[in-house]
Amino acid sequence: MDQNKLRITILGAGISGLATAYWLFKAGWDVLVLEADREPGGSMISRRENGFLVDYGANSGLDTTPLIGQLVAESGLSDRMIYADETGNKRYILKNQQLMPLPTNPFAFIKTDLFSGKAKLRLLIEPFIGRSEEGYYQSISQFVKRRLGREFLDYAINPFVAGVYAGNPDHLSVKSAFPKLYRLEEVYGGLVKGLIKGARERKKRSETSKQSARMFSFKDGMQEFSRALSAKLGDKVRFNCEVNKVLKDRHAYKVMCRLEGRAEEIESDIVVSAIPAYRAAPVFAELDRQLYRHLSDIYYPPVKVLFLGYPTEAVGQVLDGFGFLIPEREKKKFLGAIWSSAIFPDRSTEGTVAFTLFIGGARSPDLFENDQALLTDDVIAQFQEIMGIGPGPVFVKERMWPRAIPQYTLGYIEHERYFEAFERQHPGIFLSGNYRGGISVGDCITNSEIRYLDIRRYIEKDITKP
Repeated sequence: MDQNKLRITILGAGISGLATAYWLFKAGWDVLVLEADREPGGSMISRRENGFLVDYGANSGLDTTPLIGQLVAESGLSDRMIYADETGNKRYILKNQQLMPLPTNPFAFIKTDLFSGKAKLRLLIEPFIGRSEEGYYQSISQFVKRRLGREFLDYAINPFVAGVYAGNPDHLSVKSAFPKLYRLEEVYGGLVKGLIKGARERKKRSETSKQSARMFSFKDGMQEFSRALSAKLGDKVRFNCEVNKVLKDRHAYKVMCRLEGRAEEIESDIVVSAIPAYRAAPVFAELDRQLYRHLSDIYYPPVKVLFLGYPTEAVGQVLDGFGFLIPEREKKKFLGAIWSSAIFPDRSTEGTVAFTLFIGGARSPDLFENDQALLTDDVIAQFQEIMGIGPGPVFVKERMWPRAIPQYTLGYIEHERYFEAFERQHPGIFLSGNYRGGISVGDCITNSEIRYLDIRRYIEKDITKP
């Protein structure tokens, strides 16, 4: 393999694909990014409409790794990056139609009405509970119920999982969906002991835990990050280019695509797939039917994003936090709400406030089988009752994601193992995206560097072959 003539093709201009492309481009390799849409960002979509700034995908990121700051600085966004107001650290849980702050320190935990006295006492025995014998095949519900009790599962973990994954903790694998939580038990024998000792490890790695990391966005929303990375790559990114399949061609690969409606073949020495699993499945189907099955089996539940604007004086609830999450036991038709304009500036017009609501997910995908206009009306009515809002919204926008967030379900480790086996069997192909290694913006950026380092090792190993 001639390093100077190496051709690297990346499928997808979401944050995973763009960040990987940037590391490679910076290292001096010839990289080409193919994106089916007309703009970068993938599900990271930001729009300014009637004075409101709407994020239809990720609303923010957590500054968990120095790589984020590096990418922001090198893409010229340092003066565009904004951190959330400190009120964003306060998060509410809905219980019995009341918004209760989630306790963030021992004193607040003792005082809170969110958990009963019995649940608080139950937490004291956590350090004395042994490891599970079920290992990899534990759901988040099983893990949390065993270590912390049912009440903690219902009013902390259940809503949290809905907020992060739009998921159901009964079905998600603790090993795959929350590997750091699983590791606390495996390595340290418990959560309390692990949190104390794990903090020391993160300090050595210059990492910040998600619990204490600062929340960030950009003045024009999260898509501004993708646009800046794409601009750094320039003509190395091709839009309106839909990839149909990847085939083996002697010592290289052929990427078959349609660019502006015209069929094209792109020869590549290395192919990085950073598109969703359900889109990658048919692309690699002729190369490996087993991979097609594994990618196709990954569940992406439907989620509707509902953005609402109200006059400030119409809202009865004090907006002193990030927003609220809803436990499944509360039986509402939405998962929770972000108080968008309370967290970041310039999200709403003067005299108004803005909120982002999430509907559906793995908890209740069947909601979308019914009348959608009626569903939206019902959700708005429930939200207004919780928030003490009288008149209806002055601004409404919504977007349906038929397949939103990959679910790291029970047995997901079998997918992960096969992805690794596939990469060994097909040297030069690398699978990436938020169905591997975590779904957050920080996870995607961390994993983009991992993929870059994997590619660099692969190239260097091939070059040094006798």
